[in-house]
Amino acid sequence: MADSDAGKGGWRKRKLDCNDADTGTCLITKVSPLPTGLPLRESLKNFIKEEKQMMISNEISASSDSAQWQSINWKAVEAHVLKLQMRIAKATREGNHGKAKALQWILTHSRSAKLLAVKRVSQNKGSKTPGIDGVLWNTDARRMNAVNQLSRKAYQAKPLKRIYIPKKNGKLRPLGIPCMADRAQQALHLLALEPISETISDPNSYGFRPNRSTTDAIAQSFLCLAQKKAAKWVLEGDIKSCFDKIGHQWLLDNIAVDKRMLEQWLKSGFVDKGLFYRTEEGTPQGGIISPTLMLITLAGLEQQIKSLALKKKARANFIGYADDFVVTCTSKDVLENDIKPLITEFLLERGLTLSDEKTRTTHIDDGFDFLGFNHRKYKGKLLIKPSKTNVLSFLSNLRRLIKTHATIPVNNLIKMINPKIRGWANYYRHCVAKRVFGYVGHQLFQALWLWAIRRHPTKSKSWVTHKYFINRKGQWQFHGWQKIMNMDCQFNLFQIAKVSIERHVKIRSAATPFDPQHQEYLAKRKFKRKARNSWNDPVLTAL
Repeated sequence: MADSDAGKGGWRKRKLDCNDADTGTCLITKVSPLPTGLPLRESLKNFIKEEKQMMISNEISASSDSAQWQSINWKAVEAHVLKLQMRIAKATREGNHGKAKALQWILTHSRSAKLLAVKRVSQNKGSKTPGIDGVLWNTDARRMNAVNQLSRKAYQAKPLKRIYIPKKNGKLRPLGIPCMADRAQQALHLLALEPISETISDPNSYGFRPNRSTTDAIAQSFLCLAQKKAAKWVLEGDIKSCFDKIGHQWLLDNIAVDKRMLEQWLKSGFVDKGLFYRTEEGTPQGGIISPTLMLITLAGLEQQIKSLALKKKARANFIGYADDFVVTCTSKDVLENDIKPLITEFLLERGLTLSDEKTRTTHIDDGFDFLGFNHRKYKGKLLIKPSKTNVLSFLSNLRRLIKTHATIPVNNLIKMINPKIRGWANYYRHCVAKRVFGYVGHQLFQALWLWAIRRHPTKSKSWVTHKYFINRKGQWQFHGWQKIMNMDCQFNLFQIAKVSIERHVKIRSAATPFDPQHQEYLAKRKFKRKARNSWNDPVLTAL
């Protein structure tokens, strides 16, 4: 069916082509038109039945939008969406792309998926940042109204709002903020695209993927480099302006998503300081679907690298996280003369290039930094530690925070510092970081000691010590006081030096949340350690 016909719903008699003997069966139902040639008669029957049995009953439909939103059974919604996502992934694994496309169409037109899409964009961290139209969905009534209006018909993407955030190197990173309606449409189609992305992505790619994190990428690099016979040469790779340079035509030709919708998102343009600019390349940094588009763009690179290394009688491994990656190889010549040109050609086809500043070949004895961790072998033993640059940068930020709040109450200062220390320690607590934690704790103590002395220049050091510090087993701990049930209780600074080092168990490379054989495994992992980016937890009842 042509794109111009899509979205025209209503009561109509539709005859579905089926592989079964009884192909003359007709279903009369109120659905939007499906693409022709679908062997999905039973799927459509089940889909309509489950939609009718959805958690929003007929009695509730007469009530207010706010009451409808609050009465939604989100577990049933997630289970229904996950069931369709798993079928999309199965069709993709079997190479049945026509069936996968049809299931994607069903998912993007289901009320369950629309509910989840609106929930995601209206309750995440960026939900309080409006787009160019200034609209926010900050009430239940607005969210329910957005679900009712979320439709492909007559949809037109609005330009992005351009903002800039600082980067580590001092430069500014441009972000494009879509409107709420555009975010919801992207989140809706992301639900249909993510099963395909998870199925075809490289096994050892860990960025922007559910149930995966930087800790898994570091654990994989340890497995590739720790043994004595492991590869000794490492290619540190970084793709230059990855999001901003991806070719639009390649995306339109290769991404399994609604082409009309995708083209609108890519060509929507942006408004910067009151001026409108067209976008001829790249995906907007700030769009919900952009990370998944980048993942599919880079999918297949790992397999090509390993195949080429085998032909050259060498061993190579690939570890990727978003646009950063490392390639380990037993031969420096193969790495520089064969694998690096292969990567360059692979990226050039997609409109991308390697960054000359950040791409280099390194021996493991000299060490290299990846995702904020320093990898280096000392007398044949691999140690992964927090990188020196990140440690100094973190301490610099803490000193600046303390210095700029010279007159703030003690409790407020501790409330500002504790989340930063705890988050930084949790990020590095799976590597060789015990000595670094002690160093950071000591430097923080020195900064707080100077802060306390400046506040009371006429008091003695002994007086300052007893006011702000307490001796616990020979260690001075910075603290304040707070009232709990009319009692004075100490409010202590988080002690980073006491954070224990824990070994991280890497996720299986082939594990995806849309494959039934991995569901139990992923559920056990999530029970032990809550995964990152888990706004939508896997629902086992969908099986």
